[in-house]
Amino acid sequence: MAGSIRPIAGKPGVWEIRVYIGRDEQGRVRHLHQRFRGTRRAAEQALARLLVAKETLPTLEEDVQVLWGPATTINEAIAAWRENGWDDLSPNTAYDYDVIHRLYICNSIGKRRIANLTPYEIEKYFRQLKKLGLSKERVRRVRAILNRACRLARKWSGNVLQNPVADTELPTWSLTERPLDVRSPTAQEVRALISAAKPVNQRLATFIRVLAATGIRRGEACALRWNDVDDKLRRITIDEAIVIGVNGVTLKSPKTKASYRSIEIDDKTVAALMDLKSWQMEFASRTGAKVGPQSFVFSLDPGDPEPPRPGSLSRSFSRIREQIGVSSDIHLHSLRHFQATTLDTIISESQKQSRLGWSTVQMARHYTDAILEEDRRAAEHVGRLLDEV
Repeated sequence: MAGSIRPIAGKPGVWEIRVYIGRDEQGRVRHLHQRFRGTRRAAEQALARLLVAKETLPTLEEDVQVLWGPATTINEAIAAWRENGWDDLSPNTAYDYDVIHRLYICNSIGKRRIANLTPYEIEKYFRQLKKLGLSKERVRRVRAILNRACRLARKWSGNVLQNPVADTELPTWSLTERPLDVRSPTAQEVRALISAAKPVNQRLATFIRVLAATGIRRGEACALRWNDVDDKLRRITIDEAIVIGVNGVTLKSPKTKASYRSIEIDDKTVAALMDLKSWQMEFASRTGAKVGPQSFVFSLDPGDPEPPRPGSLSRSFSRIREQIGVSSDIHLHSLRHFQATTLDTIISESQKQSRLGWSTVQMARHYTDAILEEDRRAAEHVGRLLDEV
């Protein structure tokens, strides 16, 4: 017989599953033994899966480590997900999920058996997280992790397990409990930030200017190389972005096709970039470093092969903001909102989406001549705003 199951004496609902795996070098019969908790029907299903796997996996005793059943916990499902599918997440998402699992799941609901959880208990857990002060977005991510883990456990258990998260709802947050919306700074505030940064940190001043003048994302700006900057055509190319993952700083391709783009820039933004490049080359010549086409525009040290960390630039920005008394609801990402808000009455919606790298209204990309003309008008308009006295 290829396999069998038998109840374990004195342990109701516990079964021993035995699968024939062949004979050893001395000709002795060998079996793989596993214990399983659950109903007899569930144990028979687990045996059937092992028998199928045995035909395709020559190292079955090493590969089959988890028997999915009523004893499977949330943490075990997440651990299996890490081994089979976690790498499909973006580095940013994987890093965020790691932190959320460690802080809010691992030592609480993660220890619970999936089969014993109910939607009522899970929704009660979400409300406990809300009482701890977690934002709606943070609790939503907790739910996303639990839902994905339980959905995978249901699939991998052959529907022995159900997904108790599927029918749950998040608590509601009143307007007073929600974080403030990101505010677009005024042109005066942006000019003040650039002016304050320039005497003490030319790199930061140029970084702020580029973000405000183009609306590119912070991670896209950190990934800019000098060969992405065309000072003759007054244009920059976006084809990479920086993300922070479990392994540190990572360069990646843009997430969508719309994020690959070339953006027109105004003359004074070009001049600011060229001044920064001249400073970098002068500094590099004194230290023996080399600034080449592949060097990062906003490297901490000129010629550094490592891209700058977005968090470092954000902290420098915050210090400048506090020094000059600009409101704390202005962040580096606010400069992207500044670009979008400023251009509302200047260019078409389709061109604004093209310039900012949004994934919608992509048909606008087919109108190349009109887009280039509008993009030039956008660059010059924002440039004038940044240079008003």
